[in-house]
Amino acid sequence: MVICRGCCCGNPAKDPGTDHTGQLLRLREAEADSAGRLRVRVSDCLGPCGKANVLVVTPSSEGRRRGGRPVWLGWVNGAEVTEEVLEWVAAGGPGVVEPPVTLDLHEVPPGDPARPGPRRGRRG
Repeated sequence: MVICRGCCCGNPAKDPGTDHTGQLLRLREAEADSAGRLRVRVSDCLGPCGKANVLVVTPSSEGRRRGGRPVWLGWVNGAEVTEEVLEWVAAGGPGVVEPPVTLDLHEVPPGDPARPGPRRGRRG
């Protein structure tokens, strides 16, 4: 799992109603309790700044074998959604277990739409 803590994510001035420090501590606690099954990395910026806090749930080895891909989530600002993410990851995460329906509302496209990637031509 990768959590953004760049200019907008984790910023109390932008979202003063979120316990950003508590969220990161909870993720670190889950990592410590996971016996190595969960790794939490902090990124300076993941991109979709207007959807802070952004978190990417990466598949486990088993999830990758089953075709799982990283799932990008935005607006991960409350303790409830953080716990839903952690429960999903504990159950297997991407490729192993479908995410809870409530996380569908948080799924966002990867990267920053303000920083478009290379253009690709269309076949026609």
